[in-house]
Amino acid sequence: MNESRQTPIPLADLAEEVREQWDELSRAVLDVLRSGCFVLGPNVEAFEREAAAYLGVRRCVGVASGTDALIIALRAFGVGPGDEVITTPFTFIATAESVSRVGATPVFVDIEADTFNIDVNRIEAAITPRTKAIIPVHLFGHACEIDAVMEIAARHGLKVLEDVAQAFGGVADGRKLGSIGHAGAFSFFPSKNLGGFGDGGLISTNDDEVADAALVLRDHGSRRRYYHEVFGYNSRLDEVQAAFLRVKLPRIDARNEARRRAAARYDQLIEARGSGILPPVWRRPADHVYHQYTVRIPGGRRDRVRQRLSEAGIESAIYYPVPIHRQVIYDLPAGTCPNAEAAAAEALSLPMWPGITAEQQERVVEAMFAAL
Repeated sequence: MNESRQTPIPLADLAEEVREQWDELSRAVLDVLRSGCFVLGPNVEAFEREAAAYLGVRRCVGVASGTDALIIALRAFGVGPGDEVITTPFTFIATAESVSRVGATPVFVDIEADTFNIDVNRIEAAITPRTKAIIPVHLFGHACEIDAVMEIAARHGLKVLEDVAQAFGGVADGRKLGSIGHAGAFSFFPSKNLGGFGDGGLISTNDDEVADAALVLRDHGSRRRYYHEVFGYNSRLDEVQAAFLRVKLPRIDARNEARRRAAARYDQLIEARGSGILPPVWRRPADHVYHQYTVRIPGGRRDRVRQRLSEAGIESAIYYPVPIHRQVIYDLPAGTCPNAEAAAAEALSLPMWPGITAEQQERVVEAMFAAL
């Protein structure tokens, strides 16, 4: 078959879940419209309770985005000007940007060469008297070595904010990600494993003081209407988004399991082809939720492979082409985090969603290896 006539393969088919749950989603939004309650209503309160029960934490606080979840959680920790926060340079900019937005300084610790996650063996060397917190990222849906991060934090009296934007439903040693640190920050951007139909975010915590502070900060620094204690934010999870998320939440484990099956097929297809493309390496593949399936293509061939995929009607993505420490807003010298810089030159994310078919995956792998 002529490649140009084959059905395109998107990076993610976001409409698939909508089609499957159309009736429930439609009822949910219509119920909200009929209620006339659109901000901080019963669906937000119910979703916060349901998410807390799912994650195994005492409290959850819905906010307007994953970025706001990071910012507000840091503020709830008391992080501010003069403080330092250790994090990874290989993630979306929001992680470090949030540190800067509260007036603190992000300190970048290089990643492990194989897993893309922060190298916990390098964290203690980055701690200074100004260090206040650590933000480990569970990148692409794979848990970092969070237990080791917690041990380091306990020794030095630091707070840990898990960035779980890409890993809703992920697990480490039987515990849901976002329940292990002092707080977790989630994003419900539409492409996430648990995604809304717009922006949305969540803070999870077992600390009532953190949760209470987040509730005040998300609503203009107010506990009581028109009485304001601190400078806060207009960062409230929309009632409509909460209603949608309540429909989706009961299915998240099944959909994450479908992602694992798809990832296992990719593993088999790539390994059967031989060398040239390096499949991802994970410590906990059974607990991975595969927000992305990201391979490494060494030898300067990544962009050629991506071009071949595009010519075959297959979408792919580079997460992330420039590590955060090399962005113009931070502009640290090349070589500061060499593993992150190497990953930026080699990483390529392939089409991944729960309903991707074996035939589609075979087309992806065939096109990749045709470019080598």
